[in-house]
Amino acid sequence: MMQHGNGKMTDTGDRIHPDTVIGPVSLTVSDLDRQIDFQQELLGFKLHWRKGTMAGMGAGGADLVQFVEVPGARQTVRTTGLYHYAVLFPDKRALAQAVTRLFEKRYPNHPTDHVMTKTTYLTDPEGQEIELYAESPEDGSMEIENGSIVVRRVDGSPSSGREALNLEALFRELEPGAPPVPSIHAETQIGHVHLHVRDLAEAMEFYTQVIGFDDMGMDRNVQMGMVSAGGYHHHIGLNTWIGVGAAPAPPDSVGLLSFGVFLPNKKEFDLVLARVRRAGVLMEESEAGVLVRDPSRNTVLLARRTT
Repeated sequence: MMQHGNGKMTDTGDRIHPDTVIGPVSLTVSDLDRQIDFQQELLGFKLHWRKGTMAGMGAGGADLVQFVEVPGARQTVRTTGLYHYAVLFPDKRALAQAVTRLFEKRYPNHPTDHVMTKTTYLTDPEGQEIELYAESPEDGSMEIENGSIVVRRVDGSPSSGREALNLEALFRELEPGAPPVPSIHAETQIGHVHLHVRDLAEAMEFYTQVIGFDDMGMDRNVQMGMVSAGGYHHHIGLNTWIGVGAAPAPPDSVGLLSFGVFLPNKKEFDLVLARVRRAGVLMEESEAGVLVRDPSRNTVLLARRTT
């Protein structure tokens, strides 16, 4: 048995496999050409494929992001959906290369020190927020204690977890005078997604009891919860910052189509599907896997890893 952040004891056989990862984030966009240019020029992503109004991009392997163009698609506010998707670099050097590219292009971004991660935030041309980050557990930790998020530096001193990033220290990861790197590191992946939901407890129950993620805790003061596989700080963040009871975005909106939850093998994939069936959640077959929707109508693509 295992105890999770909500204090409940859960059979470890009902937990999602620790090697589960977040798969591609699929988005509706109004202008595919503009989005491709942004991803290539500002983020260093590679164009993996393009078919008509759809495209897939990433670091050269599996897709990290996918786009479907819907001309006239519009931004909506105060609806459930994507708060941000987070691109995880293999180390601080790779992050420094990415941040350098943004500064050279003079693209607005917000470098932030979460202590346990180093990150910057930016917004794409259609208003979707993106986080670029690298792990830095040697600098401290973040946990939820007594219902509140607590961030501590390695010396034990507290931190807000939202301090300005020391860019001078970050850029010391680079070799002096090294030329700009035009593309992202080949080991870059999607580290996590953060979602707007209509009800925090409801969303936490879906992702922990139905999908099977571990409950990493919920801070009711800031209305945020986190779930993960294998003890990671979070693969999915959840919040009600746009309002409790928020409705899903209309179909013609810019924003989240789906995000992937990729299981390591068929056995683990089938175990998750069995839990979904027992919960009575509707499933939709697709070429890529099985689509399910959380109670806030955010779509999850369940699939098996191919690499």
